[in-house]
Amino acid sequence: MTWYFKEKEFKIEDIEEGVIGFVYLITNLKTERKYIGKKRLIRSFKTRATKKKKAKRVKEISNWMDYYGSSAELLRDIEFLGKENFRRDILYLCASFAEMSYLEIKEQIDNEVLFREDFYNKFIGCRINANHLKLHNKKNLTLSQ
Repeated sequence: MTWYFKEKEFKIEDIEEGVIGFVYLITNLKTERKYIGKKRLIRSFKTRATKKKKAKRVKEISNWMDYYGSSAELLRDIEFLGKENFRRDILYLCASFAEMSYLEIKEQIDNEVLFREDFYNKFIGCRINANHLKLHNKKNLTLSQ
């Protein structure tokens, strides 16, 4: 199944420099139920230090192309109905984890996902440091859409 951004297929070669993740909407095409979440495009981790080697930071492409959210109910529906009955849309491309978290929670609250039966979301939450978002404003980064 494909990801879409601004009504066009989104592929790995469409990732612009500085973009580390996105906020997304998955829609069940049979029932119109939706799920809002976020996903990193780049996975960053530290290797283990050994007696012979120092630990180092490694970056790699995440499993975003095959990702369908973290909702158990959504994943059950995808397994039962098939991936072809779901659409995955990227709402925002983000330059930081703080930006992703802010936009995800904003979309979830604006859509009142916890109060509506047409959303799979059953839990929302995040920790966002205002200073991280202020740093983006200083770099002239905008909350892209």
